[in-house]
Amino acid sequence: PEQHTVRATLATPGDHPLESPAPRVVGEVAAADVGSFERQPLFGTRVRLTPRRGQASELSERLRRRGATAIEVPTIDVVAPEDGGAALSAAADSLGDYDWVVLTSPNGVERLGETMRDARDLAGVKVAAIGPGTANALRRLNIEPDLVPDRAVGEGLLEEFPEPPSAGGRVLLARAAAARSVLPSGLAEAGWEVDDVAAYRTIAVEPDPADREAVASADLVTFTSSSTVRNFVAAFGAEACPPKVVSIGPITSATAAELGVAVDAEATNHALDGLVSAVIDVALSS
Repeated sequence: PEQHTVRATLATPGDHPLESPAPRVVGEVAAADVGSFERQPLFGTRVRLTPRRGQASELSERLRRRGATAIEVPTIDVVAPEDGGAALSAAADSLGDYDWVVLTSPNGVERLGETMRDARDLAGVKVAAIGPGTANALRRLNIEPDLVPDRAVGEGLLEEFPEPPSAGGRVLLARAAAARSVLPSGLAEAGWEVDDVAAYRTIAVEPDPADREAVASADLVTFTSSSTVRNFVAAFGAEACPPKVVSIGPITSATAAELGVAVDAEATNHALDGLVSAVIDVALSS
């Protein structure tokens, strides 16, 4: 992202300040367009990301392909729930007793997948996923979700979720500990029997001096969940946010507002594609 192109004759390269690494292209091929990367929409923009610790960031790669410098500074770590996963394991042992399994994040998919033998445990059970990221995580386990709501929030799922059978029905909701109550309460009000099971919990990551320096140098920050906003503010303070802030969706934006963080743009499509588009829009308008 820091590259630049210098054109010169063989007699004049010394007239230009060059630093290593500096590939030289000589001859007719030098007329080729070797500077196309410099015209990428995010070229020269330093984007600060807030992934979970140890998570290979697909978002980083997408931003880099568009010219950005992607700075990953983890603010959260995903660990087992307080019960060590006992409730999730018990639910996984009796998946056939449920009519639906509802998953709200790739982390929940990962944790449930670790407790299952394989996809056959879900035989006869329908699966709902909030958001394309969660749906794709299921597909990596060879599980095709039966329902992915158009709006990637709990309210969107409630709008599209079916009525329970006349004899009643059961839903397993596997998600983060201390998550919003809108899903279990909404499903219960619709007549479903809901088992709301903690699949994981998020904890804050203590930043080091290099993290603080990286935050200070960024032009833009992305938040992909409410927990990333909370832990960023706890670690660095709201005033440490870079000049521009982009959120993946309305729940994350609402959390940011509560904590005094002004959001400049929100992804229309609450997934990585939408987040990247929002980042590009903000960068080009700056």
